[in-house]
Amino acid sequence: MDIEPDDKDWTWVLQRPCPECGLDSGSVPAEQVAARTRVNAAAWRDVLGRPDVGDRPRAATWSPLEYACHVRDVLRLYDERLQRMLSEDDPLFANWDQDATAVAERYAEQQPAAVADALCGAADVLAARFEGVQDWSRPGRRGDGATFTVETFARYFLHDVVHHLHDVRS
Repeated sequence: MDIEPDDKDWTWVLQRPCPECGLDSGSVPAEQVAARTRVNAAAWRDVLGRPDVGDRPRAATWSPLEYACHVRDVLRLYDERLQRMLSEDDPLFANWDQDATAVAERYAEQQPAAVADALCGAADVLAARFEGVQDWSRPGRRGDGATFTVETFARYFLHDVVHHLHDVRS
């Protein structure tokens, strides 16, 4: 069974705590996002070492392996977008179809150890980029009209990876 696409607007997590994962991203200082990114990435190694890592809990829900592949790609995408926010004036980001990527990249067939290494490597790259931010007010926009500063972008990103770790632990 195919995964039902998630087309919700999650930007509300910048205004209030997430009732599912519990993160109050609006209260996280942007300067802490780098450290929290590394902690989150390290936790994925344990998830990817589980014997059931490739099993879907329900037919229409990603397996922990598929979630980890998604998080790896989220880390890479956010690094690309952060680079643009820091070097361009108010960049507009192309839409990313995460579900099409999961199919095209065959998330369910990837090797857990390789995914863990790539995820942690991507987390280190993005964390280092966040550590180098000098101007947290630089803007960027998604194609759906959502606007961010580097600060709100960092907090929004953090919710994404924290929430997905919660998804595979629940």
